[in-house]
Amino acid sequence: MVTDDDMAAALQQVGPRLRQLRLEREATLADLSAETGISVSTLSRLESGGRKPTLELLLALAKAHRVSLDDLVDAPETGDPRVRSRPVQRHGMTFLPLTRRPGGLQAYKQVLPPRPDAVPDLRTHEGYEWLYVLSGRLRLVLGTRDLLLAPGEVVEFDTRTPHWLSNPGPAPAEALAVYGPQGERMHVRS
Repeated sequence: MVTDDDMAAALQQVGPRLRQLRLEREATLADLSAETGISVSTLSRLESGGRKPTLELLLALAKAHRVSLDDLVDAPETGDPRVRSRPVQRHGMTFLPLTRRPGGLQAYKQVLPPRPDAVPDLRTHEGYEWLYVLSGRLRLVLGTRDLLLAPGEVVEFDTRTPHWLSNPGPAPAEALAVYGPQGERMHVRS
């Protein structure tokens, strides 16, 4: 049975989740307002927790962020242990979430299309990343090191070190990635 405290706690997490989803899409409040028809001030108050979300607002925001309503509000588990996630597109890559609980370690299967002409644009953020190459090849520039990773290779590094990852081709590459909540923050140019 869901208690009032459980419901209040879930509602408190909606604002930060909305902000995280918007930043992951690299969208501004104005962009999201234009897409949903919800005013910038309402969006800002929702993200800051100054306004409680209504079902009408949540449905429009879930559609705009391309997530289920359950994912948006972190609905309680139904007892089925299987993770049924939808792929998410970010920075030209496909991320398939392999875990479903927010916070703590998160695991993803990443599919990177070939980008043989990509120019490194090193970024930094808080956290650590662990990456296991399943297929294809990945190019990792980590500080002054330029590495070509093959299937079966694993890397782990402090993400405060400037880094960049791409697929030099010729085929798509797949990898498993594990990182904590800090690794989900928006990258900052180094």
